[in-house]
Amino acid sequence: MPGRLTRRRLLQLSGASAATGGLAAILASGRAPAYAQGTTVHWLKFVDFVPVSDQLIKGKIKDECQKALGISLHAETIDGNGIQARTTSAIQSGSGPDIIMEINNWPQLYADSVIDVSDIAEEVGQEQGGYYDTAKAVANDGKKWVAMPHTIIPNLLVNRTSWFADIGVTADNFPQTWDAYRDIGKKLKDKNRPYGQTLAHTFGDAPNFWYPYLWSWGGKEVEADGKTVALNTKETLESVKYAVEFWKDCYDSGGTSWDDAGNNRAFLASTISSTQNGASIYLLAKAKADTYLTETGKPIKDDTFHAPLPRGPAGHFSFHGPFSNIIPGYSKNQKAAKDFLRWFRSKEIYDEWFISQQGFSVGPTKVWQDHKMWQIDPVMLPYRTAAQSGRFAGYAGPAGRTAAETISKYIIVDMYAKAVQGIKAADAVSWATGELQKIYGA
Repeated sequence: MPGRLTRRRLLQLSGASAATGGLAAILASGRAPAYAQGTTVHWLKFVDFVPVSDQLIKGKIKDECQKALGISLHAETIDGNGIQARTTSAIQSGSGPDIIMEINNWPQLYADSVIDVSDIAEEVGQEQGGYYDTAKAVANDGKKWVAMPHTIIPNLLVNRTSWFADIGVTADNFPQTWDAYRDIGKKLKDKNRPYGQTLAHTFGDAPNFWYPYLWSWGGKEVEADGKTVALNTKETLESVKYAVEFWKDCYDSGGTSWDDAGNNRAFLASTISSTQNGASIYLLAKAKADTYLTETGKPIKDDTFHAPLPRGPAGHFSFHGPFSNIIPGYSKNQKAAKDFLRWFRSKEIYDEWFISQQGFSVGPTKVWQDHKMWQIDPVMLPYRTAAQSGRFAGYAGPAGRTAAETISKYIIVDMYAKAVQGIKAADAVSWATGELQKIYGA
């Protein structure tokens, strides 16, 4: 388990700025840096929903990397929805960042164009309690590690405590089924307090909600062989029909165009009552407690609780977002890039980054679920073990290239979006099935 954590330590490491230090054991060893001065590693990553974490990487961790490895870290941050286009462009042109952060199954799309990182992935996994299934599925092609797992962002329903209490619902009796959640949602929407969820092309909240929704009805895109398209079933059709009425009854219609920050903004503006999300809504409300207030002037952070998605006819399912880093084969700094990733994922360095996340990320290896940080804020506790239950895109088949193409093209999300926007449910399922058959070659 990582070392003892006090509240003061959390506040120090979550701060926007960077005191030096933190690698005392490494620096005290007197070991010379591994690289000559001037060696630069360019890391392209998504803009973190917890800003202090990017500040930490670009400040304190960058300085420590230079001292420990002799590597100058250039961390470039862009919106997550732009990562895939940058990756494709870099690989096709044969030039670009030395490390690129990928989301969901995306590393599988580039498996033939990246270097094998099995040595460092296995090393870290063995030292840190093993990987969650989701983290391994998206970063390993069955023969080797094509990416180094970075983290998993767990997703839960974020709910307004007082608004649910107005109709007799608390965290203890939160609805356990879609029917019960829908009944509550009707009452809330009648009070102009709808639910909110995206149905647009955005990397996180859209697949993280609609994939487990499909699974909860017994739907799936392929059979376990990873080849036989299995979407066009009674279960899938029923899920789509239900989604259309569910959306009308309970949801903010603006969700058809939201990006991953759309529901964050809506919740903090008090225009929606419930949404599936990572912990970023709560953490921002907590960081700016005087800014985000309820209609009665109470901080929204004190009017928020978290709960898992309800279950459907086939059970309860979840999809938590895995993130990993690839090293493209064109990189002239492959060894430096690998050494950086090994160093960053060491307990000493990752601990700094993990604490700055305040529970937004759970870590791809299981040791982090036992971190002392989780004892600080009980509102965050539901996120601690959420990743234990997650499936990955492509179920019931593997998280391979075809599953990666499916999620990249938002086919499952679009199936529901088309129906909600007026296409007959059967036609939406037929369209999605046809798109899957093109991808899976069936």
